[in-house]
Amino acid sequence: MSQTRETILDALRAVALPDGGDLVSRDMVRAVQVQGAKVSFIIEAATPEAAQAMGPVRDAAQALVERMDGVESAMVALTAPAPAKAAEPSTPPPSLKVGGHMKPQEGPMKPSGVKRIIGIGSGKGGVGKSTVSTNLAVALARQGRKVGLLDADIYGPSVPRMMGVNKRPASPDGKTIIPLQGHGVTLMSIGFMLPEEKAVVWRGPMLMGALQQMLTQVEWGELDVLLVDLPPGTGDVAMTLCQKSDVTGAIIVSTPQDVALLDAKKALDMFNTLKTPILGLIENMGAFHCPNCGHEAHIFGQGGVMSAAAEAGLPFLGTLPIDLETRVAGDAGVPIASGDSPMAEAYAALARRFIDGGMA
Repeated sequence: MSQTRETILDALRAVALPDGGDLVSRDMVRAVQVQGAKVSFIIEAATPEAAQAMGPVRDAAQALVERMDGVESAMVALTAPAPAKAAEPSTPPPSLKVGGHMKPQEGPMKPSGVKRIIGIGSGKGGVGKSTVSTNLAVALARQGRKVGLLDADIYGPSVPRMMGVNKRPASPDGKTIIPLQGHGVTLMSIGFMLPEEKAVVWRGPMLMGALQQMLTQVEWGELDVLLVDLPPGTGDVAMTLCQKSDVTGAIIVSTPQDVALLDAKKALDMFNTLKTPILGLIENMGAFHCPNCGHEAHIFGQGGVMSAAAEAGLPFLGTLPIDLETRVAGDAGVPIASGDSPMAEAYAALARRFIDGGMA
């Protein structure tokens, strides 16, 4: 007997919660997927504290589903929304300011212990570039690489939320910045320095000064690769990274539809103009697999990025599907690549290609 999303949900009504109700009546089950004899879903608790106490509930739900006819294995992730930033009145923030005009320096902006710097860019926003950056960083770290992730999308920093880290970096002297850690990755973002709702209202010189600080004043340590999540488009931050730092190369992320590819080709032209090696293209949101019927739909088209890579004579690094579980995990601060789902394996395969190709 093959199971469906509805039969899985119906069975999970039998998993009672300690404070009353069940998983389904309390609307805590997300992203149920049935792929043959394999079932996966997410249990989303109200708070991180509640999630910590729900290990037995998760185990009971997994055991119940694995006992169902036709089910060989069940993968159950337990998540919660990232907590809001809490004020820490007893701990004064370090006297550290980020932003300002670039300062004269000798040599390129490359931390001494960093072997490679890879910029991850896109021609436009909304293609999932930050999702790819965070999950690729986690996947590389899980395969033993020493990885840093610099969130250079200064106007729209999303790495703090996606990586589930919301502390302010320490600074022993007001100049040196001690980076944060999350899921095995060394992290820095302007989002760590400001309230989540605070807009960055800076012109180009301030952006370039902030990038200089986050590259040269952060104690990155010894890294195999530093991934730089660039802002969308072809503006000051991407140009500064390519012109002022010893960047190894750039990766372009795009969805497959023509409108996104038009802008991705502009990003390709920018990196070529700046004489930055382009290491390859990644297609994101390439297909949607319906969790109910298994039908594959190409919402944004099919194969556009592969064709663009072939046309430009560049490596095509792979396709990543559009996936609800990935979105839920990113919103909860637990990147999908940190688990064992099919999407985690997709990012693991992408990471292996980076390692095998000498990019990480």
